[in-house]
Amino acid sequence: MSDTQFDRKAWLARIGYAGPLTPTLDTLNQLIFAHAHAIAYETLDIMLGRPPRLDVPTLQRKMIESRRGGYCFEQNMLFRAGLRSLGYSITSLQGRVVRGLEIDAPRPAIHMLLKVDLPEGTYLADVGFGNLAPTSALMLVPEIEQETPHEVMRFIDVGGELTLQARLRHGWQHIYRVIPYPRYDGEYEITNWYTATHPDTPYQGNIIVAKPGPNRSRITMYNARVTVRDADGHAEKRRLATENEFRDVLRGEFGLNLSDQEIDACVAVMKAKGTGDAPHPFFA
Repeated sequence: MSDTQFDRKAWLARIGYAGPLTPTLDTLNQLIFAHAHAIAYETLDIMLGRPPRLDVPTLQRKMIESRRGGYCFEQNMLFRAGLRSLGYSITSLQGRVVRGLEIDAPRPAIHMLLKVDLPEGTYLADVGFGNLAPTSALMLVPEIEQETPHEVMRFIDVGGELTLQARLRHGWQHIYRVIPYPRYDGEYEITNWYTATHPDTPYQGNIIVAKPGPNRSRITMYNARVTVRDADGHAEKRRLATENEFRDVLRGEFGLNLSDQEIDACVAVMKAKGTGDAPHPFFA
């Protein structure tokens, strides 16, 4: 999966970024913020029977030219290509998602992450974790509270794996454990195929979309439930009832370029296979 065909100009236009391009920490933070706000986390192609492809040309066609979103492998693969085009030193990593679980839960490595080496130190970059992806780079050191444009975050060492936590309304919440060893792209291909095709993954039957919003808010859609969480952790929830409401939210609030037929098909799959309004720990 070579990055040589990456169109940096088109990517920067898509995320609305016109700032400095020198590979510094400040530029990295601005790029994370811009990318996260412009390209929503979403898994709708999986519902439509289209397992994501991770080659750079396909990612560009989907998320840049077609103005769609993507999930962790798509998002961080595209972001990695953008960072490398600017001269950043990147190591690809994986994480064990423990959102809503015990901090040391025996979880598989199903999340893609990026490690960025900078003069100031080693940082985590992640634009692909749905409703709690960090909106700035985080130094990979434990026990230090780090401000982001949204939540305060920190890492806790658990058996040699740094666990990312976010401080929410009811205290520190676990997100994922970072495995500190480099990964090959072939390993992402295997994990992507598993998460996109296994019948028990939540992506098969549920509409899952997320995006950071203005004023440190977060907006998450899980089936017909749309949740907007403000900077203080207060959540406002509403339920969608009609096809037009689904279309308005997916296109208007999340900026997804989807046809009526695609949205209607996702709603039909949701009604047939989804878990309804049942809470999911990863997308609370």
